[in-house]
Amino acid sequence: MRNLFIATFILFLAACGSNAQKREIFSPEGKAIKGYDPVAFFREQKAVKGTEELSYTWKDAQWLFSSKENLDSFKANPEHYAPQYGGYCAYGTAHGHKAPTETDTWTIVDDKLYFNYDAKVRENWIKDTKGFIEKADKEWVNIKDKE
Repeated sequence: MRNLFIATFILFLAACGSNAQKREIFSPEGKAIKGYDPVAFFREQKAVKGTEELSYTWKDAQWLFSSKENLDSFKANPEHYAPQYGGYCAYGTAHGHKAPTETDTWTIVDDKLYFNYDAKVRENWIKDTKGFIEKADKEWVNIKDKE
């Protein structure tokens, strides 16, 4: 009985994980960028937590903002402020798969926002950012709606 429970629990976790990565936007618990304000990365050059009171739903994810001005800017042009590859790891996307990201791994390149899995992956990413972007742009079309 105990083994059945453990097996069922593992299958449940696997199903939850695969569902989360089928989404075009990386949004743990439904919040894009883990609740950080996407516009703030451009305007303040740092990660700033958004608030529930200033939220907007776009592409089946809840986006949170730290100011009404940032919310309005995002609403007017979400494609500009939203992270590339739905906020999944840009380095992973270049290698043909989706991977979760950490907020402190952000980079802005040519006025576009990118995230990476962790600091170590970001170190690899910055060694050939332009090359990885070219690869990721091609791969994203094939993987954005997959696990």
